[in-house]
Order: sequence, then C-alpha cells, then structure tokens
Amino acid sequence: MMKTQDLLNHYAAREWDFREVNLAEAALSGVNLSRADLSRADLSRADLSHAELSGTSLHQANLTNADLSGADLTGANLTEVNLIGADLSGANLSGADLSGADLRCANLHHANLSDANLTDAELSGADLSGASLRNVTVKGASLIGADLIGADLTGSDVIKTEANREATPSGVSHKWVTWNGSCPTNGSCPT
Repeated sequence: MMKTQDLLNHYAAREWDFREVNLAEAALSGVNLSRADLSRADLSRADLSHAELSGTSLHQANLTNADLSGADLTGANLTEVNLIGADLSGANLSGADLSGADLRCANLHHANLSDANLTDAELSGADLSGASLRNVTVKGASLIGADLIGADLTGSDVIKTEANREATPSGVSHKWVTWNGSCPTNGSCPT
C-alpha cells in the first residue's frame, strides 16, 4: 500500500503512473493529481474533496464511498469506475467520460456534468438534484429512483431515455439513501 506522501512526492517528480495503487482511506483533500493515471486504483473511502483531478484517468478505479465533494474532474476518464455511495456534491465533471460507471446512491447534488458521457452508467438512487446535465449523453443509463429535482437538463437526452422508467424531473430518490455515503440496508444500493 502506497503512503499518501509517497504518492505526492512521485507526482511532484513528474511521475504520473499510479495504476493499481492502493490508497484506500487516504487523506488527499485539495491535492493536485491532474493528468495522473490512477486506473484500477483502490481509492475507496478516500478523502479527495476539492482535489484537482482534471484530465486524470480513473478507469476502473474503486472510489466506493469516497469524498470527491468540490473536486475538479473536468475531462477525466471515469469509464467503468466504481463510485457507489461517493460524495460528488459540487464537483465539476464537465466533459468527463463516465460511460459504464457505477454511481448507485452517489451524491451529485449541484455537480456540473455538462457535456459528460454517461452512456450505460448506473445512476439508480443517485442524488442529481440541482445538477447541471446540460448536453449530457445518457444512452443506456439507468436513472431509476434518481433525484432530478432542479436539475438542468437542457440539451440532454435524459427525459426521452427515462420516459418509461421511474426517474422524473420531480425526483423520487430520497427514500433510497441518506446522503452520508452509506446506502440503505434494504438492498437497493450495495456498498
């Protein structure tokens, strides 16, 4: 398991390859790891709040219950990432590729997902209230039980994708989860 300071020292020395590193529960609040490769890394329960992660590759990384509130993930590669129960409130995910990502029970309250790719993403029970989903692509995504109250859906294909499902602009997901990073015990969203 890599220690947080080791990671930061390597990054400062312009080393970018941190694939499969184990940083579970690491305290990385406010760090700059933009353009780093953290593919398949274990960052479960890590504190990455307000971190600079623009252009970072987190392909197939484990970010279960991680704190990414206020983080900058502009243009990040988040394909097939595990963000179950993660806190992404206020995060900037504009232009990020979240295709195939698992965001069940994630808190995306007031997150910026403008121009993001959510193709085949799992967003069941996610809190998208107040989020910007301008021009977002959600083809094949599941938004069952997602809270879309106050979300900006301009130019997105959310409504036609979800026309025959449970998600509506009025939102229904607060029965699914308490937004503290944990999921309910009834099995709706695994941890």
